Amino acid sequence: MEFPPAGNRHEGSKSPVGLKEGTDLIRVFVYGTLLVGESNHHVVAPYVLSVRPGRVRGALFDAGAYPGLVLSGCGGETDIEGEWLVVTQVGLNRMDELEEYYGPGARNDYERVWVRDSRREECEGWIYVWNEPRGYPRIAGGSWREYARRKQELGSML
Repeated sequence: MEFPPAGNRHEGSKSPVGLKEGTDLIRVFVYGTLLVGESNHHVVAPYVLSVRPGRVRGALFDAGAYPGLVLSGCGGETDIEGEWLVVTQVGLNRMDELEEYYGPGARNDYERVWVRDSRREECEGWIYVWNEPRGYPRIAGGSWREYARRKQELGSML
């Protein structure tokens, strides 16, 4: 995967999705606890300038309180529901801390890679992913939010 500079990837070109040239605004796709209303959204909320729904191709895995996403190579990829956040550089730094991303080639929990929306190719940005499923169970469907809700309902019935 490509690792463009952490700043505005669209610098020097017209961005069809609203990022201004020469700014430090960064687009990041989130699919789990960083979604609006989820448990870790407060980490990035002060730095979010806009939110748009989106989808990427991959597979979700249940790591307990949060999901992991593998973009390809595990078979049966599907559209993963999420949100495109436009954040400041400080917001990206806070997400890097939460996701334990220390930089390319470092010993990271998640890798930060460049991805395109599966339905709107003009929309692209960073995403935090795993390279492989790590032995965690696969989440059927493409929505962490829906899966977490069902999981919580089932847990309250036990």
